[in-house]
Formats: sequence, C-alpha cells, structure tokens
Amino acid sequence: MPKPRKRLGGAAGPDNKGPAGKRTKTKNPAGALAAMGNSSPEKTSASKNCGKNLSSYWLMKSEPESRLEKGVDVKFSIEDLKAEPKQTACWDGVRNYQARNFLRAMKLEQEAFFYHSNCKEPGIAGLVKVDVQFVRMMKRYITLAELKTHYQAHKTTGGPLKDMALFTRQRLSVQPLTPEEFYFILSLEEKEPS
Repeated sequence: MPKPRKRLGGAAGPDNKGPAGKRTKTKNPAGALAAMGNSSPEKTSASKNCGKNLSSYWLMKSEPESRLEKGVDVKFSIEDLKAEPKQTACWDGVRNYQARNFLRAMKLEQEAFFYHSNCKEPGIAGLVKVDVQFVRMMKRYITLAELKTHYQAHKTTGGPLKDMALFTRQRLSVQPLTPEEFYFILSLEEKEPS
C-alpha cells in the first residue's frame, strides 16, 4: 500500500479536478502564486507580494564560504560575481518552490540585495540587478544582527522592516522586498552601525 503524500499548501495550485477526478495543473501561474501567498496565516512582505503585483526589489541569499553539497562546492560570494564575465551570472540551485517562483517572477533590471548567508557574520554585501549582474558593493556591510535590531523595533513601531521576509520566512533564498524595505536598508549604508 503506498504511503499518502503530504500536499504542500498551494504548491499544486488551486484544486482543479479534471476528468475522472484527477488533479490537473493550474493554467494560471499568477493564481498559483497568490494561492501560495495565502497558505500562511501570518501576513509578511513575501506573502503580500504574491500574486499579480510582485515586488520590483529583492533579496537574494548566497553562501560566501565553501560547503560541499552532493560533491559540489556551493560557494558563491559577491566577489565571485564580480569576477564573472561581464560581472553577470545565472542564479541556479534554488530548490524551495516559493523561492523558485519568486526567481521566475523577477524581471531584468530589477534591483536586489546580495546577501551572504550561512557564514560567520551574515549580511548584505552588495547590490545586484536581475539577471544577476553586479552593480556595486554596499558602502558598508550591513549585518543580520543590525537588520534584526531594526526589525524588532519596527515590529512595535510599525516601521518599514516590520514584515520583512528575511525574518518571517528565513528559509527562502530569494525574497521580495517592498520599496519601503529596500530604501530603508539602502539608507543604512550611510549610517554608523547601531
């Protein structure tokens, strides 16, 4: 007897039943994205941005230190991106379905923060634009600890980082940002770390 498979909320889109009651793929990928965003009870910037009006700003995580996964080194830092021909690279290896859908929703010339994760001091190292092309280094490295301090303060005061996916959906390697989140973080590079 086969074991029942656990269905991920929204992963297969709405319950579209075809002939003989079998599930069929949704014909509306934007609707599937909206369904994924509504699968979580908490409202985050990631879930708010699911659907038709996706973000124009993003946060993309990469690992700057060597780590082998199935015999392949997954290291890719902002310095590695700068060393690529035309300072441009293909962004691959995204396994999470929601992060993959966010990646597909990105448009050329949209801006993203290049975030170093799974390292001694995670944080935002630079600015890129999609199809991941180096734009510039941040004027200073903005650490996860600093961002978390602002996030916690904004949760109580209603500031721009109050719903930031970096803290509410930590596992996503590609995350949408609201314009308010993006510009607030950009403004941090001009200030001394808190």
